[in-house]
Amino acid sequence: MVRLLLEQLEKVYPNGMAAICDFSLAVDSGEMVALVGPSGCGKTTLLRLIAGLETATRGTITLGGRVVNHLAPKERNVAMVFQNPALYPHLDAYGNLGFSLRLRRVPRKAIHQRVLEAATMLGIEHLLGRRPGELSGGEAQRVALGRAVVRRPDCFLLDEPLSSLDAPLRAQMRAELKRFHQHLGITTLYVTHDQEEAMTLGRRIVVVRGGRIQQVGDPLEVYRHPQNGFVAGFIGSPRMNFLPGTVVSESGRLWLDSGPLRLAVPARAVPRLAGQVGRPVILGIRPEALSALPPDGQSHATLEGSIELVEPLGDRVDVSFRAPGHGVLIARLDARDRPSVGAAAVFHLDPARLHFFAPDPDDPAAPGANLQTDSP
Repeated sequence: MVRLLLEQLEKVYPNGMAAICDFSLAVDSGEMVALVGPSGCGKTTLLRLIAGLETATRGTITLGGRVVNHLAPKERNVAMVFQNPALYPHLDAYGNLGFSLRLRRVPRKAIHQRVLEAATMLGIEHLLGRRPGELSGGEAQRVALGRAVVRRPDCFLLDEPLSSLDAPLRAQMRAELKRFHQHLGITTLYVTHDQEEAMTLGRRIVVVRGGRIQQVGDPLEVYRHPQNGFVAGFIGSPRMNFLPGTVVSESGRLWLDSGPLRLAVPARAVPRLAGQVGRPVILGIRPEALSALPPDGQSHATLEGSIELVEPLGDRVDVSFRAPGHGVLIARLDARDRPSVGAAAVFHLDPARLHFFAPDPDDPAAPGANLQTDSP
């Protein structure tokens, strides 16, 4: 097992487009870290830089204490698994699993042993005689993973390997991937645009935007304490509601005025918001922080609106409602509180689960840095 270290990594293409900017990250030996961000944010480019398929413009890539920037891909001992399994159609699963070892002139007996070990670990030993056209999507992806395992790499780079699978199979493969990693303990970078996948697989997650790291941390820590509005809006489903407002001081208390909503600023946010009096602030409300009843039996600020859409999800229901002055917002309710489309409803805010953001300097209508020191 090796430690992966990226220091001030940059990738700028000849046309001037910067795909990766000042990217620094340490992945501990045996750790699985999930990179998550929207399409086009540079996740795959980063993996290609580590694998040696592209050359960094600046910065260093260190694997196991060895700088590998100028090493060819085959010299880095890194295995990359793509979204498409990319199996050789003329070879059966056994042939695909052992192909890279044959190229390296590994003895036939050793190839056979490694292939059987990988196949047993992944539960595909009964598929070794089948060709790719005879495999399901999940089976083909297991063969692709096995092909990487037999190489015994120092580092795994997984580039959205589950995105082409249907939902039930994707959930099953997530669990299998986690067990697979726990068994092997190989340093792993897992790239995805699916925040649920990132949170369930990564010991830490790295939120990326425009080639830059926005936040690194434990999945629940990132969810509960987003450092800025982008992270808050990207991590969590449905996404966070954002309401523009202004901080005012009245009768010795701080308040946030946002259209018809007037909200007493929670004590934990007062130290930072005290310096924002008279300035615009954006209130962040996760859908689950809205409820049909007061969260603790006491009266709190409320939002009123007309129900436009109801989405039943088993034990819960997502409700889209139009709030005067705020447009369409989303609340996540207990299924027993399911309202009717067209009905008027009142939603109670949980003051312990609110977030406050400064406006983004480049886009005053968008949330920027988190203004709280102790977001829930």
